[in-house]
Amino acid sequence: MHRILSLLFAFILLLSAFFHVYNPDFYNPMIPDFLPKYEVNIITAFIELVIAVPLIVAVYRREGGFLFMLLMIGFLPIHIWDLLKEEPMVGSTGAAVVRLILQVLLIYAGWWLWRKGK
Repeated sequence: MHRILSLLFAFILLLSAFFHVYNPDFYNPMIPDFLPKYEVNIITAFIELVIAVPLIVAVYRREGGFLFMLLMIGFLPIHIWDLLKEEPMVGSTGAAVVRLILQVLLIYAGWWLWRKGK
């Protein structure tokens, strides 16, 4: 289970990193207006790429889980901010609540990968 979850999260991070560069307009609504969107997309893509690597390499999966958990904690304010908006980016307040719950589950999954890693 540990290996499968690590590889799944690595794949998702690599895909997300690619799309931050290939289609940044998709992510721009998630980035607060006071931040430079281009730079945030590039930095986020780099961070996701860096975190995906230890999730793939077996001897570093524990550290990868910890870094994944930190990244998901870092994204948490964006999800809370979106939930509090009159019109959430995801479409509805209900969808924003589900997305926030999913974010908490991803934080837990990263913690689990870290704690259960060898």
